[in-house]
Amino acid sequence: MRRKERMEDVLPGEAGGWSLGSLGAAANAVTVLRRTAWALLVAGPVLAGWALVSQPSVTAPAAPVRQEQLAAGQSAGPGGFAELFVSAYLTAGEGTEDSLAPFLPNARDVSLTADPGVQRAQEVAAVRVRLVSSGYWSVTVAARVAPAGAADGKKKPEPDEVGTGSGPVLRYFQVPVRTGTGGALAAAALPAEVGAPLSGEAPVLAYGQSVPVRSTDPAGQTLTGFFAAYLAGSGELDRYLSPGTALAAVSPAPYTQVEVDRLAEVGTNDPGSAPPQPDGARRQLLVDITASDAGGQKRPLTYAITITARDGRWEIASVEGAPVLSNEPAGAGTKETAQ
Repeated sequence: MRRKERMEDVLPGEAGGWSLGSLGAAANAVTVLRRTAWALLVAGPVLAGWALVSQPSVTAPAAPVRQEQLAAGQSAGPGGFAELFVSAYLTAGEGTEDSLAPFLPNARDVSLTADPGVQRAQEVAAVRVRLVSSGYWSVTVAARVAPAGAADGKKKPEPDEVGTGSGPVLRYFQVPVRTGTGGALAAAALPAEVGAPLSGEAPVLAYGQSVPVRSTDPAGQTLTGFFAAYLAGSGELDRYLSPGTALAAVSPAPYTQVEVDRLAEVGTNDPGSAPPQPDGARRQLLVDITASDAGGQKRPLTYAITITARDGRWEIASVEGAPVLSNEPAGAGTKETAQ
């Protein structure tokens, strides 16, 4: 009996705020705590993985994609390739067939008998690129061909006479160009000399009749001041530009004097009779000018111009990249130098 009382003294019913109850209950509590700790320990990695998976995904910035220099249907690649090939071909001769190898894979099978370097191409330009099939083009190249001395500047070229070959001659060559693995270009055969391409029909423009510019026409006065500043460096260019138009004068100025000769406008045959219009009104003009250089040489030039009304005057809204065609809607011209 005394032993039992001593145990109750050692293990009171409450110790440090915890109610222990009996020894059996305490043992059960310890077991529960131990199992809970093990469960948490085992579940830790699982919970951590779930947390990672459930986080919002963050998309990294896309890396720049390298674009191939040549895509199917593009003409810049085969056109430039054919120009280089024709230039090398015209200069090549007996013993220099290897110079064609970068363009013609089977150049080792080619046998040339002409002397190398007897003629050179002063100028070459691809004038037509026709898609034959996927990755295969027929390129027509214009070449101004001259004797080697004339091309090197050692001999003064003379006007060419038919059959003499004394001066530069404009000739045309047709080159078959194909693209292979990785976009590499190669000529399928040697160039074929052909006649000049047929000239296309003149496009029909959307402008009305071209008329001389009247000195009393406010639009003509704006155009005269604008071209003087734009091409001859006379006066400030900004004073003729509408707000928001970004345009830089030609520098150095190639001309000393500019005259505005004729004017045509979309939608009318009498552009000089337009009455004052409200702010924001726009007119599309085709302007013919004559520009004189320091030596007194005159050169005709034509510009497609859009002007806009503001505060009772006309201002330059844009210099278009091309005149408006009759089958295009008004305003479809490409702006080249103005924004």
